Amino acid sequence: MTTTKLCIAIALMAAITFCTRLFPFVVFGRGEKPAPIIMYLGKYLPPALITAIVVYCFKDISFFSGTHGIPEILAAAVVIALHYKFRNTMLSIAAGTILYMVLLRI
Repeated sequence: MTTTKLCIAIALMAAITFCTRLFPFVVFGRGEKPAPIIMYLGKYLPPALITAIVVYCFKDISFFSGTHGIPEILAAAVVIALHYKFRNTMLSIAAGTILYMVLLRI
């Protein structure tokens, strides 16, 4: 890529990022209460998405071959336990990911 094309790409990405950050303030305003549908989505969509991600992550576990799903189950248990104990999302996700990678290697 030439320097000009690179600068155009960076400017375009910055403009798109700015617009996505600005969009909610333009649509909903700053001081107004959001519409009921937005409040509903804000309440129920995050748990639904997390559930879909968890189901997607565990869909290919084979309990009858390979590691028999042990790394996945142990890593998930660590994530749940750490999150329950410390209520720190970053800590629980990082520890679960590291444990899973270690368990895959041994």
